[in-house]
Amino acid sequence: MPNFSHDERLLLIQHCIYKYDSEEMLKEKLKGYFSTKEIESAIDTLIATQKIRRIGQDVLQNNESHTGMIPEIPENLRSIINNL
Repeated sequence: MPNFSHDERLLLIQHCIYKYDSEEMLKEKLKGYFSTKEIESAIDTLIATQKIRRIGQDVLQNNESHTGMIPEIPENLRSIINNL
């Protein structure tokens, strides 16, 4: 399991929401990289900072109308997203 900084973890999860808007699917796809607790904590942080929002019971969405475009993903994280 790679060692990611807190900011890298948040950015990776935020970008993965574009690919998988279902929270359960997101957890399933990222379980090889993060523990369930780390994923849930990152989702809670992103919701609290209004970078993502929950739409319905299991659906997540980037909150670009509030925060603008999300930052560009670094090259070292791009391959992870592409392989999910």
